[in-house]
Amino acid sequence: MRSLSLLRRAANRLARLVRLARPARFLTLRTAVAPLTAFLLTTSGCGSVFQNVNVLSEADEIALGREFSREIERELKLYRDPEVVRYVDGLCQALVLHSKRSNIPYYIKVVDTDEVNAFALPGGYLYVNRGLISISGTEAELAGVIAHEIGHVVARHGAKALTRQLGLEIMLGMISGRNPTGVRRVAAQLAGIGGILSMLHHSREAEREADTLAVVNLREAGYDPEGLTGFFEKLLEINDRDPGAFATMFATHPPSRERIENTREQAAALPSLEGLITDTERFRQIKEMLPPLEKNPLEKEKAE
Repeated sequence: MRSLSLLRRAANRLARLVRLARPARFLTLRTAVAPLTAFLLTTSGCGSVFQNVNVLSEADEIALGREFSREIERELKLYRDPEVVRYVDGLCQALVLHSKRSNIPYYIKVVDTDEVNAFALPGGYLYVNRGLISISGTEAELAGVIAHEIGHVVARHGAKALTRQLGLEIMLGMISGRNPTGVRRVAAQLAGIGGILSMLHHSREAEREADTLAVVNLREAGYDPEGLTGFFEKLLEINDRDPGAFATMFATHPPSRERIENTREQAAALPSLEGLITDTERFRQIKEMLPPLEKNPLEKEKAE
């Protein structure tokens, strides 16, 4: 256990060394750290040591997120209604203001699809599907999902996932300080939205951390901290009716009974606060502006 801790510490020091390196010295640095990289990988296995290691500087992370967003928006159809877009952005920015990483800009866009999902790219680029807004029962539920995605950005899960999946040597070879060519090469390597989202698949540990950050963020922003729990319960209810629902619905991070219990306990443990927001008239108005879902999973029983 101690040896694994030492190896993780060494890997994190190596990552810090990479981030601090100047572009002109990058090739020399890469040559110097290659033996240590190989040692770390062979001694304890790539997955365990690099689970929480990030070699990307903040500037690189934001640049990668920007490139990823350009790549996937070639395939995604965005929902352009200005009132809906403005509302979702305002909700996001209110949460960001009370997050633990409010020093970077965040961008959120609405995807024009009935599918229920949301995801975050590295560096503050967020996406929420129109279908997810439609099935959210309250503003606190929608805020909970957005806060969860913000949590992934706060904890830099995307940057860590890239380091883990691509491998430290590949990342060292593709990114050089503020080299935009290297950043574009990483984005191109992942071949569109499917490759990008597959590469950014988060571990259960990362999902739990994002849940925890979201619960705290909700309360700090003045929302009912059980908003995320309520949304998870809704998804499980849908899945009970249609066990195949998660093949597409919230497929990037499906909920579980354990996550529901954990988020409920975390919300209950927070100091009580008067006047927390559960729902608003504005949220209900926004939902009315959205086109009806072709197949509303919440109305399945009625349809039968």
